Amino acid sequence: MQSTRLTTQDRIHEIIFEADTKQGKLFDVLLMWAILLSVAVVFLESVDSISERFALELRWAEYFFTAIFTLEYILRLYSTKKSLSYATSFYGVIDLLSIAPTFIEVLVPGVASLRIIRILRLLRVFRVLKLVGFMKEASFLRDALWGARRKILVFMSTVVVLVTILGTIVYIVEGENSDFTSIPRSVYWAIVTVTTVGYGDIAPQTPIGQTIASFIMLIGYAIIAVPTGIVSAEMVKGQQKKVAENTQVCRTCNEDEHDDDAVFCNKCGEKL
Repeated sequence: MQSTRLTTQDRIHEIIFEADTKQGKLFDVLLMWAILLSVAVVFLESVDSISERFALELRWAEYFFTAIFTLEYILRLYSTKKSLSYATSFYGVIDLLSIAPTFIEVLVPGVASLRIIRILRLLRVFRVLKLVGFMKEASFLRDALWGARRKILVFMSTVVVLVTILGTIVYIVEGENSDFTSIPRSVYWAIVTVTTVGYGDIAPQTPIGQTIASFIMLIGYAIIAVPTGIVSAEMVKGQQKKVAENTQVCRTCNEDEHDDDAVFCNKCGEKL
C-alpha cells in the first residue's frame, strides 16, 4: 500500500509540476485556458449590464472554476513531499490567493474582485511550457531585479528625501493661501512633478515656485534613467550565468533549475 501511494504521488507530481509528458503538457494547456476564462468571468461580473442579465450563469461559472483550482491546489499539496514548503512558496501563495476570495466572500462581501489575482498563475504556465523562450528571459529579469534590490532601495530612499525637501520648499515659497495647503500636499505635488506625470491639479503661482518646478521637472528626466541603468547592468551580469532550461522539478523543494543530465536535485540532493 505504501509503494502504491508513493507511485500515485509521483504520477500526480509529474503531470501537475512537469511538462515532459503528453499528459503534463495537456494539463498545462487546460490550466491556462481555465485561468483565462476565470479572469474573463471576473471582468464580466464587473460590468453592470452583463452581471445583471447573467448573474446566475456567472456565479455558477465562478463556483466551477473555484472548484477546479481548489482541487488542483489540494493535489499539488498531496504530490509534494514538503507540502508546507510549497504552500509558503511564491507560486503556492498565488495558488491559495486565487481561490480564497470566493470563500472569503461568504463572510466579507465585496472581495470577489480580488479573484483577478488568478492571472498571476499564468507565470507558472509560461515557465513550465517555456513559451517562446520566456523562461530564460524571465530568469534573467528576476535575477537582475533581485541583484539590484539594494541599489534600487538606496535610489528610492534618495528620491523620497529629495521630493520631501523640494515639496517643503515650495510649500514655504507658495504659502498656505495657495493650493499648497500643507507639506504632505506639497510633497504629493513634488512626486507628481518629478515623475513627469503632471496631473495639473496643483501648480505654483509665484516666480520662485515656478523656477523650482522647472528644476524638479529637469531632475525628473534624469531620475527616470537611473533605475533603468541599474537593472540593465544587472541583466548584463546575468547573461554571463548559466540558466537552466530543463523542466525537471524536485518533489521535495520544487527546484526547477537543473542540467539536462541531472540525476539529483542541485538544491536538496533528492533524486529526480
